[in-house]
Amino acid sequence: MNSIQSPWFEHFLQIGSGNNTHFEKSASLVLSQINSLFSDCDSPYSGLPANELKKAIYSSNLDQTESMDWVINETTQLIAKNSLMVQHPHCIAHLHTPPLMASVLAEFYIASLNQSMDSWDQSPSATFLEQFIIDWLVKTYTLGDMADGVFTSGGTQSNLMGLLLARDCFAKNHSAHNIQQDGLPEYGHKMRIICSNKTHFTVQKSASLMGLGERAVVCVKTNQQGQMDINDLQVTIDTLLAQGLLPFAVVATAGTTDHGAIDDIESIVNLSQRYKLWSHVDGAYGGALMLSKKHKAKLSGIQLADSVSVDFHKLFYQTISCGALLIKNKANFQSLLYHADYLNREGDELPNLVDKSIATTKRFDALKMFMTLKAVGADTLGEMYDKLLELTGQVAEKVKQNENFELCCDPLLSTVLFRLSDRYQGTLNDQEFNVLHQTLRLQLLTTGAAVVAETKVDGKLYLKFTLLNPCLNLSDFDSLFLKIESHAALLTGKAL
Repeated sequence: MNSIQSPWFEHFLQIGSGNNTHFEKSASLVLSQINSLFSDCDSPYSGLPANELKKAIYSSNLDQTESMDWVINETTQLIAKNSLMVQHPHCIAHLHTPPLMASVLAEFYIASLNQSMDSWDQSPSATFLEQFIIDWLVKTYTLGDMADGVFTSGGTQSNLMGLLLARDCFAKNHSAHNIQQDGLPEYGHKMRIICSNKTHFTVQKSASLMGLGERAVVCVKTNQQGQMDINDLQVTIDTLLAQGLLPFAVVATAGTTDHGAIDDIESIVNLSQRYKLWSHVDGAYGGALMLSKKHKAKLSGIQLADSVSVDFHKLFYQTISCGALLIKNKANFQSLLYHADYLNREGDELPNLVDKSIATTKRFDALKMFMTLKAVGADTLGEMYDKLLELTGQVAEKVKQNENFELCCDPLLSTVLFRLSDRYQGTLNDQEFNVLHQTLRLQLLTTGAAVVAETKVDGKLYLKFTLLNPCLNLSDFDSLFLKIESHAALLTGKAL
């Protein structure tokens, strides 16, 4: 090796003994400061106003370099201390989980090794490990011997890929048309995707990106708990066909983002199969229940679906980002296959994961799931979900028993929707009462008291708890409800 040291030597990890003392020193300082940050945390957000935070960040001079110690200290004070603390019990708004330690530690390997998951010659062990985890997933979801999958950045990419494969499969079967080669068929404007009116917005986004347009998505009504109405699905399919339109895919949701609702997957898939429609299950939120002994049955029928989205950075507790698309028939990945002479040449005997992905360069996220399954285990993850759903039911019961609040509906997963009870509406009209809830949520956030979410159901705005942290206890919610009541009292001038 060249004995002449580069002037940029200290900025890179180096091979060879004793060549990474600079990294060890800096990494030790980062770990020390992260530990102090967590030790001193007493709120989910610092409470620094948005305009002040923006001003502080924009005051950084990127033309001036500093020592790494200075950069680490500045990052801690400016960025880390003003970040959302997802481990705090009152950070309970979104599908935003505290990550498992195994996943955090895996990031050390992922970042340091920097494997590119497109071709085997850039990621030899990583390629086999991703396929190993995919094989475990298709077995866990009992998708059959012809199933396969690929890691993605999350639910948005997984949903896009599932619907893209559905579109291409339909065109091939309907008229032997190859969209990959020839673009959308002349009947493309007639193609329709069916989902519920609570399905994630990425279905509309996917339709737009695929050239079908958002109007190609037809929404079916839902019940009070946010589940797709199966009778209305049947009527919708028949109506579309009677109009000469071409429905080609139905999306079922295992865990909607606003209700946490799980559709009747089995009925949806069976109806899809009767009409020869592709069935896609968006399991980004609730698909993890496959590991639960108590609640696995809520996903009955998922094993029959043509494609399934899974998000590991939700209830699998992985660091962002980490997801997968699973498909029942691996042959459908052919519509994504492109060969490049420099990368995945035709006739390559070694596997290149780019063959079944819309991404080229891709992170080695499968390592996080490998380390999690080995260190924590699938059974323990399932027990965490059982605890979460039990706790969710208890929190919902607390809402019912509190005269200051009104529960939207009994939770099906780990989401609780509630609002201030009507007796505090006073002279406010419905719109003003909604604005009161918006103001309440923002005040809780901007003061650093709590991070809760909001959503609308039938025109009413509800506050939303999304329970994801299995380490929470019911007492954590006693203090959270007191915070909400206290802030509501200040806003309304009424003692709640």
